[in-house]
Amino acid sequence: YTTLFRSQNKISKVTVLEQPESTEHDIQIGDFAFPKLIQETLTAQSARIDSVSGATYTSAGYIKSLQSILDNGA
Repeated sequence: YTTLFRSQNKISKVTVLEQPESTEHDIQIGDFAFPKLIQETLTAQSARIDSVSGATYTSAGYIKSLQSILDNGA
């Protein structure tokens, strides 16, 4: 799950509220992927971003969550 903040109609901050932590591998992937996904989001100002190589499922979940927030008018 993610949340985002807008300032002057621009995405100014994205926070990952919940991430997979079932295994050490899940944690490593999140620590690697989420900063890249967040930076791409801030640059693109949308959910139209590329997945992070090696973190396909994590990227897909992040993008889906982000798109849901944007669709609901956040």
